[in-house]
Amino acid sequence: MCGGIGSRFWPYSRTDEPKQFLDFLGTGRSLLQMSYDRILPLVPKENIVILTNAQYAARIKEQLPDLNDDQILLEPARRNTAPCIAWAASHIAAIDPQASMIVAPSDHLITRENEFLKAISDGFDFVEANDALLTLGISPTRPETGYGYIQVGQQASGDIYKVKTFTEKPNLELAKTFLATGEFFWNSGIFLWRADTILKAIGEHAPDLALIFERGKADMGTPAERDFIAQNFASCPSISIDYAVMERAANVYVETVTFGWNDLGTWGSLYDQSPKNRDGNVAQGVRILAYNSTGNIFALRDPEKLVVVDGLKDYIVADAGDVLLICPKAEEQRIKQMVNDCKVSYGDKYL
Repeated sequence: MCGGIGSRFWPYSRTDEPKQFLDFLGTGRSLLQMSYDRILPLVPKENIVILTNAQYAARIKEQLPDLNDDQILLEPARRNTAPCIAWAASHIAAIDPQASMIVAPSDHLITRENEFLKAISDGFDFVEANDALLTLGISPTRPETGYGYIQVGQQASGDIYKVKTFTEKPNLELAKTFLATGEFFWNSGIFLWRADTILKAIGEHAPDLALIFERGKADMGTPAERDFIAQNFASCPSISIDYAVMERAANVYVETVTFGWNDLGTWGSLYDQSPKNRDGNVAQGVRILAYNSTGNIFALRDPEKLVVVDGLKDYIVADAGDVLLICPKAEEQRIKQMVNDCKVSYGDKYL
């Protein structure tokens, strides 16, 4: 899945070049390219499908030149993850009715990749043998309020458990309680299932969405598929797969995993994953003179610009040329509201 605009990473992540196409970590590979590299040992490149917004077609082809046009499905409108997954599953099922799928966001950072590969392999074994919708649950390391949580129930197989409850982004006190119980895991947003299983679940729990793709079933996997999508995708309800299916279905399971994971959804998460100097500041590729300043992250698009600060503690300073953001890390959840306010005041000029 590669169609988001990464508004919590504004002003670096913009509508015309969102975060998945950027090399945030200085590795020489964008987040999208790193996600592609990670999947290759599990899935042949000819079986990888990219779902993205139509405006990013050229960027996908530039960054993933090994893929052909048939592997890049272009959404004519943004409609959240449920329509995205419904289209992907319909497309894949038309090619191979017995196919199993991994659904992977394009903006995650994963370390200890051998553990990741084993977890995905075990997950595929489970969903291919069971009528199951499987999500990966990450062992929490802190009482994080920016992630969703999954409570585990009865063990099904190895590290796989029946899901007991989902909770979206709890407050700090509740997150601390979740951490203390040992029963709650972060919802990674990485899913595994058979294509027919998820399509059946969408039919049961999101019938309005299922009806749209049922009408286009004969077109899936044929040259008529893109015409059908162009005419019908915008009429899909804008809803996440979690709300549409996962929180409603009875056959939902979670595989608890311990590999290093971060969805790199915020400046704070990038700070956590980045090397720091002796004052705890992150300033990759940035010219900076910092006095009495600790725990900050500095990001500048202009490598020649010098930043001089004094007395700054635990702040985000992000300079994208036409926008300068200065925000406490503790308030970064407000960045999405700042983006909305910017749109109200200035239209799309700075988005």
